[in-house]
Amino acid sequence: MKFMKLGSKPDAFQSDGADVRYVVSDLATDVAVQVGEVKFYLHKFPLLSKSSKLQRLVLKATEEGTDEVHIDDLPGGAKTFEICAKFCYGMVVTLSPHNVVAARCAAEYLEMTEDMEKGNLIFKIEVFINSSILRSWKDSIIVLQSTKALLPWSEELKVVGRCIDAIASKTSVDPANVTWSYSHNSKKGGACTEIVESTGKPSIAPKDWWVEDLCELDVDLYKRVMVGIKSKGRMSPELIGEALKAYAVRWLPDSYDALVSEDYMRRNQCLVETIIWLLPSDKSSGCSCRFLLKLLKVAILVGGGEHVKEELMRRISFQLHKATVKDLLLPATSPNDGTYDVRLVHNLVQRFVARTALSHNGGFVEKSDEKMIELNFEQESTLSVGELVDGYLSEVASDPDLSLSMFVELATAIPEAARPVHDGLYYAVDAYLKEHLDLNKADKKRICSLVDVKKLSADASVHATQNDRLPLRLVVQVLFFQQLRAAPSKELALIDNGAHACTQPMQDPCDPCERRIPKHPNSLNKQVTSLSARENQHHQISEHRGGRNSFKDQLGGLLLQSRSRRIFDKLWSSKGLGEHGGKGSETSGSSQSPPLSAKPAEVKPSPLPPLRNRRYSVS
Repeated sequence: MKFMKLGSKPDAFQSDGADVRYVVSDLATDVAVQVGEVKFYLHKFPLLSKSSKLQRLVLKATEEGTDEVHIDDLPGGAKTFEICAKFCYGMVVTLSPHNVVAARCAAEYLEMTEDMEKGNLIFKIEVFINSSILRSWKDSIIVLQSTKALLPWSEELKVVGRCIDAIASKTSVDPANVTWSYSHNSKKGGACTEIVESTGKPSIAPKDWWVEDLCELDVDLYKRVMVGIKSKGRMSPELIGEALKAYAVRWLPDSYDALVSEDYMRRNQCLVETIIWLLPSDKSSGCSCRFLLKLLKVAILVGGGEHVKEELMRRISFQLHKATVKDLLLPATSPNDGTYDVRLVHNLVQRFVARTALSHNGGFVEKSDEKMIELNFEQESTLSVGELVDGYLSEVASDPDLSLSMFVELATAIPEAARPVHDGLYYAVDAYLKEHLDLNKADKKRICSLVDVKKLSADASVHATQNDRLPLRLVVQVLFFQQLRAAPSKELALIDNGAHACTQPMQDPCDPCERRIPKHPNSLNKQVTSLSARENQHHQISEHRGGRNSFKDQLGGLLLQSRSRRIFDKLWSSKGLGEHGGKGSETSGSSQSPPLSAKPAEVKPSPLPPLRNRRYSVS
């Protein structure tokens, strides 16, 4: 910290109580200056020789027949006036970053210019500010903080602007030339606070060395400093974002009660609006999605304006794929909307999907490597958002006030490509059914129709077959597709056994038995389709022969739990009664479910053709 001493005479000011100050001298005082609540008993000559303002005031008081002068609007008050008075007497005065701005404003008020005397107080303070204060990182920040209590004088004297420009310029200095910032030094116990030219190989400060120091500024001054830093054009958006995040952490309270308290509500609202206004212009970089979502949460709690929320939502939509479920648990603004603001999250997802769709428009035609990398990134981000939505739905499904329509709207907001597996959606639906036991049959059918049983994993399918909350229709669909997945594996095993049984040498190096094993998922899909068609043909033959149990025997191959067995026993018994009445019908499952046999207890399933015949039939 820089200091400057003025004058050489010893300090002769003394106090007589809290409100009286006088100068110890052989000469009697001849003027009294009332500054606020403090009265100074002084001599006219030292004061009038350096201050034009005091000359006029004393002359006016003399004309009125009094020796008392009143000053009520002096910047800095009585303490600052004492500094100016001591300078007039030639007594020792110490100027520092803490009092230099007040002394400068008071000297300006008292008109202590060069016209009165060479080397007057204004001149000396300006030399100190320009040669020492503005060259020091620490002192510039201290002086800038002190200017707020001295407005508008500090603004008119351009002290604020000069400090801001000095601070903004220093943040752009090469870190190799920065010894360290003063807040870091205070933690490390060091004493070096200057920005100096590097003479050797000192430890290089990090690029964000200035971030923590600026957090000490009030929000209005911080805003102006950050504007100055951004105007230099030398700071990366990522570093600007880190600085804003550090400032928000420094000043935003952790507790909800402190955040929304009446004493600090307005301050917190102004703080959030300032940070959002200072965000980098590049909406896809600079600040993490988690930080932006926290700002959005605070903006909602403190009643930020709609333009603030709109700006945050626009930025969040660019990197929604980086968010977590916890980040999205934003509080609802209205008690009727439940605990969480699901509608706002739905809006974010819609914005993300719309932006992704626009970026994909015509993109698949181009074959350049850069375009393909961009498309792959978009696909990965879309998948991430799909997982995020399913996880969010699972979390908010336990809210009893969450409406079914809002759940369905959010679940269907993402494209099908974003949800290749429906496990997450299935568990979210199950959580909603568990919490909302009063759903009618139509609502259960509506929410369960979101789940595509063909996209459930084996574990989720097993869970669904044992889930009492699911409609019977959905359970039947799950069981059917379990069988459909299991059947190709059985046939592949038979084919593999037949390949080992072949003893005739093959001229073709590619064994026909090996060619039957699918090498690609598409071929496996074709085999599943072929198997399904063949099963339908077997069912038709069984019905023609009066068979009764072909489909039931195939389902019997699955390891069903007790509830699943009861379901099918009930289905088969009801089907038997239906056929006895002379009319055939299908199950209550989806249109993809297989037709049930009219008499499922008489005819055995048709056996598969011998392996050898099948092998030669395709050779």
